[in-house]
Amino acid sequence: MKRETGFTLVEILLAITLLSMLLALAYGGLHASTKATERGQVILEESSRIRMAHQFVRKQLNQAIPMAFNQTGENLVGGEEQEVFLGGPQSIRFVGPMPGYLGFGGPQVQQLSVVQDDEGMVLILEHALVQGFEESILTESLPIRLIDHIASAEFQFQGRDEEGELTPWVSVWEDPAVMPVAISLSIEFEEGSYTEWPWLVAAVKIDPSVVDGVTESTSYKSAIQKMIDRRQKRK
Repeated sequence: MKRETGFTLVEILLAITLLSMLLALAYGGLHASTKATERGQVILEESSRIRMAHQFVRKQLNQAIPMAFNQTGENLVGGEEQEVFLGGPQSIRFVGPMPGYLGFGGPQVQQLSVVQDDEGMVLILEHALVQGFEESILTESLPIRLIDHIASAEFQFQGRDEEGELTPWVSVWEDPAVMPVAISLSIEFEEGSYTEWPWLVAAVKIDPSVVDGVTESTSYKSAIQKMIDRRQKRK
């Protein structure tokens, strides 16, 4: 009698079990690979966005100029008290040039602020022309969102004392008629963020000695021209 060939039920069940295990392992590896790719893309996008915002903020602070955007009354020597820089832990205001794609018409008043909105804390930029500036003008246009998902943030400022030595960092700039020597911005992101904000320290390129002269003069244009003439003589 000829013996029939084939697979037993046990062998078939064993083969199906092994195949299921192999498929599960293959799916798990594919799923993990997909998630790793997606996470890498998110990290890349966040890093690029943060790097661009970091460079933009640093450049704007580097280009800050001692130009008055507000008159606050008479000072002790009979001249007009002028505001050239306002600084607190959550907001700063100064004058400087804007990139061509964001503004036109010369130097503009710029305000960087950390504010709370529906999605959490964000760093925003508001700007308006110096000529005819009023505080209400800053809010006429939608602010530019630079950084979001912020857990905490703080501006700090450094100046010089009467002997010309650098002062300790402070979170409130006391003298609005004088520019600080350097400005820093530290940011901590919300939990779950893949990237970090490099501590930003920007030196104001305007010679601090010019600022002292500006506070005693009603003409900022003449002070800036003196600075330019002085630099040309050095060359």
